[in-house]
Amino acid sequence: MTLPMTAPTTLARWERRTQGPLLALAVLFAIAYAIPIVAPRAPQDLLTACHVANWAVWAAFAADYSVRLWLAEDRLRFVRGNPLALLAVVLPLAQPLRLLKLVSMLFLAGQRARMASQVRVTTYVAGSCLGLLVFGALAVLEVERDEPGASIHTLGDAVWWAFTTMTTVGYGDMAPTTGLGRMLAVGLMLSGIALLGVVTANIAAWFIARFEKDDVEERRQTEAIRELTDEVRALRGELAALKRTPAE
Repeated sequence: MTLPMTAPTTLARWERRTQGPLLALAVLFAIAYAIPIVAPRAPQDLLTACHVANWAVWAAFAADYSVRLWLAEDRLRFVRGNPLALLAVVLPLAQPLRLLKLVSMLFLAGQRARMASQVRVTTYVAGSCLGLLVFGALAVLEVERDEPGASIHTLGDAVWWAFTTMTTVGYGDMAPTTGLGRMLAVGLMLSGIALLGVVTANIAAWFIARFEKDDVEERRQTEAIRELTDEVRALRGELAALKRTPAE
């Protein structure tokens, strides 16, 4: 009797097939999110299309989460094991907190990217740093630009502020004045510290692995030389024994 395909196998196949399209949709979301902030005076049709694209991408990720939940063998375990994905799907419904959609896409896209075994830690960290820098700049620009007394008015100002905040340099020449902007600053600071720690640990691990590899190679060469030396000594002993043996 042929056994039916198990749910984990079906789930794994679904995740493998949808990973690429969903990451492409995440890039589309990033573009659609950035255009209204960078070019607020763009044609209304373009701004409307960006708004529709934002919600369409969120709907695609929400549908993906629903399908994965349905395919999971233990659905309660799946929900417990993917709390960020659930929050990312639910939080954007709490309007008018528009920034929650940004957080949602970062959570979901990051989760799907981690499923790819070929993605290395260094590449993932570099992408996370770039993503936090760009989206942090866009988010604070959207929040601060029209506020009275704000010091962040252009995209260049926002990128400079995000970079100095992520690296915890904090020159103080620019700073958010709103509560939400300061919350973004706290998030960028903590994220920057965490990512810098990951980068440092990854570099240290690379050096340690390199040194261990060199040590293994050196020990292998030393063992080979010792074996060769023993063989040469044995041959010398045999030759010496032959010389001492009287000719018949």
